[in-house]
Formats: sequence, C-alpha cells, structure tokens
Amino acid sequence: MSIQSKHFLNNPETLVVDSLQGLCTLNPQLSLDEENKVVYISSQDRSKVALICGGGSGHEPAHAGFVAAVCGSIFASPNSSQVRRGIDLVENEKGTVIIVKNYTGDILNFGLAKEQYAAQHPGKADRVKFVIVGDDVAVGKTQGKIVGRRGLAGTVLVYKIAGALARRGASLDEVYSVAEWVASRVGTIGVGLEHCHVPGTAAGPSHLGPAEIEIGMGIHNEPGNRRVSPVPALKDLLPQLVDFLTVTTDPERSFIPFKNDGTDRVVLLVNNLGGVSELELPGVVAEARRVLEAKGVKVERVLAGTFMTSLNMSGFSITTLLLPSPSDPKSEAPDASLVLSLLDEPANVPGWKWASGTTPPRADQIASGAKRQESAVGKGDLVLLHAEDTQAFNAAIERACHALIDAEPEITRMDNIAGDGDCGLTLKAGASAVLKGLKEGRISGDNVVRSVIAIAQVAEEEMGGTSGALYSIFFSALAQGLQTHHAGAQTISHALWAEALGSALRKLYTYTRARPPSRTLVDPLATFIDALVTAKGKHVVVAAKAAGEAALNTRDLEAKAGRSAYVEGDRLREERVPDPGAWGVKAILEGLFER
Repeated sequence: MSIQSKHFLNNPETLVVDSLQGLCTLNPQLSLDEENKVVYISSQDRSKVALICGGGSGHEPAHAGFVAAVCGSIFASPNSSQVRRGIDLVENEKGTVIIVKNYTGDILNFGLAKEQYAAQHPGKADRVKFVIVGDDVAVGKTQGKIVGRRGLAGTVLVYKIAGALARRGASLDEVYSVAEWVASRVGTIGVGLEHCHVPGTAAGPSHLGPAEIEIGMGIHNEPGNRRVSPVPALKDLLPQLVDFLTVTTDPERSFIPFKNDGTDRVVLLVNNLGGVSELELPGVVAEARRVLEAKGVKVERVLAGTFMTSLNMSGFSITTLLLPSPSDPKSEAPDASLVLSLLDEPANVPGWKWASGTTPPRADQIASGAKRQESAVGKGDLVLLHAEDTQAFNAAIERACHALIDAEPEITRMDNIAGDGDCGLTLKAGASAVLKGLKEGRISGDNVVRSVIAIAQVAEEEMGGTSGALYSIFFSALAQGLQTHHAGAQTISHALWAEALGSALRKLYTYTRARPPSRTLVDPLATFIDALVTAKGKHVVVAAKAAGEAALNTRDLEAKAGRSAYVEGDRLREERVPDPGAWGVKAILEGLFER
C-alpha cells in the first residue's frame, strides 16, 4: 500500500501550535505557553504532586491529552529551556514527577532541565523525580543493550496510574515509586501496514509490499523486528504478538516476569497508531483477549482506542500490564486492587478513553448475550564558593577554551570519518561563548558555582545537540556537587573538586549508558575523574595525562555508543581515528592543567 502523504493543515511549521490551541479550546481547564509549547492546568491544586511529560509531537493524544506536557516539533524532543519552563509552571508544595519515553533526545533534554533546576534550586533538588518508560518488547536485549527498549503506548498507563495516585494526595515518593513499578511491568508490541508520513516532507516510496506487514515497528518510522507476507488474519497474527509479550524462555526477549502457570493477571491496552478504523480495532481487542486467555492469562481490564499514535500510521499496538501476584514481595509491589482502582478512577482529560472499570465478560457470555516568566538563577539560592586562586582559575579556563578552538580542525577531520562532521565546530562554538562569559565577568573564580552553571548554560544554548546536552548535564551536576559537598567551606579545595566531579560523573551516568571503554567522551572524562577521586584531588597533571592516553586509545576501541556506533566498523579500524568527542575532552584537560 502507498503512504498517505496528504494532510489537513494551514502550514507544517505551525501545525503543532495550531493543534495545541485546539486542544485548549476543547478543554477549558488547560492553558498554553505558546512560545515554549507547554500545556498545563490553569488552576492547579498545588497541594498535590504534579506530573509532567512530553517529547516530540506526532503521537497525539499523547502527551498533552493526559497530563501537563512539553511538546517538541514532530518527532523531535523539546529543548531543555522549554522543559524548565514546564517545571516552573507546575511547581507545587509536594514535588514533580517527570515521565518520559526512552528516547535519547527526550532523556537528555528532560534530564538536563531537571539537573539545571536542581543546580539553580539546591534546596528543591530532591523534589523533582525522573521516570523513564521503555516498554517495547520488539528490540532484543543484545541489540538494545546500550540504548534500551523504546518507549511506546505503555507509557500512558504510567501516566494514568501515577496521576490518579497524585490526585488522591499521595506523597512524591509514593507517586514516584508506583510510576517506577508500573514502568517495570508493562510490555508493548506494535504492527503496521505502512510507515506514516511527516507533514512538510516529500512523499516517499512505499515501505512495504502490498501484501506485507511489519511486526515491531517503532512510533518514529523505525524498522521492526520482522516482516510477514501475506497479511495474516488476526487469529494468526495475535498469537505471534502475545508471544512477544509473555515469553520467558527467550533470553533476548523475556522482559516481563510472567509465570505462565495460569495465575498471571493483566491489564490489556489496544492502541490505534493513527490509521486503523474504528471498525477494525475492536476486532483486535476481541482476538487479543481470546489469545491471552487461551494461554491462561486472565484479563482484568481492557482499554482500547487512540492513546499514542505515530501520526497517520496504519497500525496498532497491544500492551499488557502484569498485575502484582500474591507471591510478589510486598515491599516492592503495590496491591493489585490499588493498581486497578487507580486505573478505574475517572479522568477528566481529553486523551483518556471510556472504560468499563470491570473485568470483561467471558467470550461465551458475550456470544449468548444480545504570559512568559523568565527562569533566572536566584543569587540567594546558590552557595558562594571561591577558587583558591581566582586569577589562576580564570587563566585555566581561558587556556582550555583556546586549546579547544585550536583543536577544532583536527576534531573536525576525525568527525568527518567517525561521525557527522560537526563535533569540532560544536565544541569551538561552546569555547568561544565561554571566553565571552569570561570577558563579561559572568564566569570567574570569584563565584565558581555561578560560573559552572553559566558554562552549563553555554553548552546547552551554544553547542546544542547530544554533545551540548551531555556537557550541560555534567556541568549542572558539577554545580550541584560543589554545593552539596562544600561542608561550610568558602574556598574550593582539591578534595572538594574531586568529590564534586565524582558526583557529577555519577549523575551523567543516569542519562547515558556509555561506560568506559565505549569510544566516547566518557572514556577520558571517567579516567580523569577516577584518578582524581583516588588521589583526593591531588596529582591533577597525572590524571590529565592519563585522560589524554584514554582519548588516544579510543582509536582502537569498538564503538558501543555515541556517533561512531553508526559508522561501519571496518572503516574505523582502518583509519584508527580517535573519538572526536574524547579528543575534545583531552584538549580541555590539557589546556586546564598546562604546566
């Protein structure tokens, strides 16, 4: 079948904002920060925990149809400034839970906003929690060992259950704990007849043959697990999909702890990916329920409709939430009756679909029955810490920036081979902006915490992309570490630098799965920090030299993450080019600790 490439819109560039305006027209409870594309409740009950979500647009009604949401362009994550605005808009007395699907851009930008908020408001750092949902069961464990499972329609069940608990007045830790538990027990598998079309892009050729379907397609046109031809009947297709969800014998795909002994109980969600007719979808519901119960899995609740789409994709996904069993440890799992009651609680939001709130009847019973506020760092919120030698601090920063600028041609050469060619210019832009901050006095050893936050902002705003987000998360976390571990000191010692850098690296690890050796900037960064922590801040020149060697050694490493993971391995081995990002870290450290 051909891809449907015609759309009803004014202009592709205004489509997201036009849609959000329409959503607020439908639901007068909502307000829209148009500049940042944030949808939120106008009169929020600030005595209760808030939920905020978001990501690229094109998945409506997710995300803004369910909870406060920060919306990016179609299939593109919003930037961290938008997310920070969203966090500000839902600020409350108890705290906020951020829920994102497992996609790199979403994790980095929402995570960066969380860390910047914590750096700017250290007294509130523990009042923003972060939940990542990866419920896709199509990607095997080996293939997804670095990036993990994609976030799909199961995310909506996390929104619903956590949101209902928050509305009951639960604490931040209670809401976060339940959200994490639900995220760990959901599995989703999708199937499509064809790719979707992104408005404003040229119409492409048909992706699948006229008699083909693809099992395991992602919600951004990512390829699936396998293609099947001819298009099977539902009674032949659904058993394959259910096996993906319930299997426990396949080491690549045993994600959810089904017992498969007749005691498993689930919530079933059948989701329209955008282009399936209302006539067809209930047929999927009926067949999915029949297949599950034939395997001895009791379906306690059924939800069906359009919850998380991929624009106009002609396809559907099925999700199971495995409910707690009596044998589950009580300290780890909520009671099943609580989970079901939270799911059944009415939701006054446009994205949630009608549900009976009861166990579905058996098949034989059915047959027999007939204005923007700028977010600013409050000076009084930050801990004032001085460098031991202000002039030496400023000079070291200046040297590091010039070293990075001088290294740009070589980093660019490396990245033209091992990446997409922009790493050198990205780092040069960041270094130039830091030099400007030094000249203007915004970065100075007189106030190190403020300076580190300013560098984090430069990384976010001037560098952008994955590198900018990684650097900004690291420096935001470094500002947090300095304030957390200063123990009343006014001047930063070598030991405090080491402790704060160690905590910053641990924070960075929560947003990237890269670990040394990985052929990424993490290799020299971790080498330097680990050496510094071991020496309690002493021997920085030795640590910097070790980091330089780690950067050089990336030329002989297999790419496990980062830009080089997408480059053909034989070419990397032939060229023996170090990782450009790692080389940038080497240049920074050599500039900082030049002797």
